[in-house]
Amino acid sequence: MEKLTLQEEEAMLAVWQVGKGFIKDFMDVLPEPKPPYTTLASTVKNLERKGFLVSERFANANRYSAKVKETEYKKRFMNGFVNNYFQSSYKELVAFFAKDKKISAEELKEIINLIENPEK
Repeated sequence: MEKLTLQEEEAMLAVWQVGKGFIKDFMDVLPEPKPPYTTLASTVKNLERKGFLVSERFANANRYSAKVKETEYKKRFMNGFVNNYFQSSYKELVAFFAKDKKISAEELKEIINLIENPEK
């Protein structure tokens, strides 16, 4: 699975949020500033060509839905990110955010609790 561009990721986030929908549906949930309709339509077509989306024809429009699950993409992306920037160490990732004061002690305790009690 290839890494998506920022524009493609934004479109996929809209698709994952909407579920099945038309270009207009995805446009409605995109944050401001919204891209032009034609730009989003081209991006969606590229995502379909890359295998991230599937389409169904309805009269003169296509309804799109995700072929790749959001969790599957995030998992792949995060693994590559951690491998490339933190020598495959999630500990290094957390330490980076702790040192940069982007994560609090309370949040770290919550993470430890999730690790120790994954079922909850």
